[in-house]
This record gives sequence, structure tokens and C-alpha cells, in this order.
Amino acid sequence: MHAMQYEITLPAGHDMRTVHRRVADRGHLTDTLPGLALKAYLVRERGDGTGSPVNQYAPLYLWHTAEAMDGFLRGPGFRTLSADFGRPPVRHWLGSGLRPGPAAELDPDAARRSVTPIPETTDPGEAVAQALAERHDHPNLHSAAVAVDPYRWELLRFTLWHGRPPAGAGADARDYRVLHLSRPELPTR
Repeated sequence: MHAMQYEITLPAGHDMRTVHRRVADRGHLTDTLPGLALKAYLVRERGDGTGSPVNQYAPLYLWHTAEAMDGFLRGPGFRTLSADFGRPPVRHWLGSGLRPGPAAELDPDAARRSVTPIPETTDPGEAVAQALAERHDHPNLHSAAVAVDPYRWELLRFTLWHGRPPAGAGADARDYRVLHLSRPELPTR
């Protein structure tokens, strides 16, 4: 599995309704995309009460294969996005695990992404094993993914939530609202 995210930061005065409309009009196009486990259409909005300092469109994808991810990045969907917003840099991680949570059958409305360095003194395999072993029994948890960036040696934790994520996230956490979730090949329980 492969995780991928690009973040498009928009001007402070940008009318985010344009992003909402874009997702409402086009989000369904990835609902049946082969090779895609899920695409979470994520936004952060300045002044929406969540404390975000920016307006941002930042979808996160989980792909089953590198070929599917590559096909998307070279295909018409990403080409259109790049024409509209400029070609964004794309971060990607090697997926280590994806687990459904107790709320997996419900629609998520929030997401949390946490990217933490794996210290040089820590075995990457142990760091991943520890992250995969974390409890995922919160009743509002939709799903949780773990992935690794082996260039920067960073650990990605990505969770989707039905309702707000629990308080107490670390300084490395970033919360988003989910406008739409495409899940053509998302494993369930």
C-alpha cells in the first residue's frame, strides 16, 4: 500500500465554497477508481473554529499499488487539478497497515494526520510495529493507517473519524474536515 498527499494552500481571503463545490461536483469520479483503497477529500479552513491558520485543500490517498498511484499522477484527474491550481508537490509514504475502526460503516467527517520523525537510534521496524499495535477502539474511529517515508525516516499516522477526533493530539498532528470519502477498495472488518 502507498499513502500520498498534496496540500494546496489558498489565500486567506479565498472563498472555500469553490473547493466545496469542486468536491461536490467531482468527488464521485474517484468512487470507483481501480487500485484506490480510499481518497479522503480534506480541507482546513481559516476561521472555522478549528484553529487552522490557513485555507487548504489537502486530499490524502491510500493506493494498493505504486502503478495505480503513478497512473493517477499521469492521468487526467491530476492534470486537471494542476491546470486549476498549479502542480503541487506530492508527498508519499510506503504503507504499513490499514485498520478499520468501530465506526467504519459510518461516514467520516474529520481526519487527523500526524507525521513524526523516527529517531536514528530507533529501529524503523520497531517504530512501525509499535504504531500498528496502538489501540484503535475509540467508538468514533472510522479507520487508521500507518506508513513510512524512508527518505526522511518519518512515520505517518492517518485516522478518519465520525465526529471530532479526540482531544490531546501532539504538536505534530494536523486536523482536517472530510468533504467526501471515496473508498472503492477499502477493506472492511
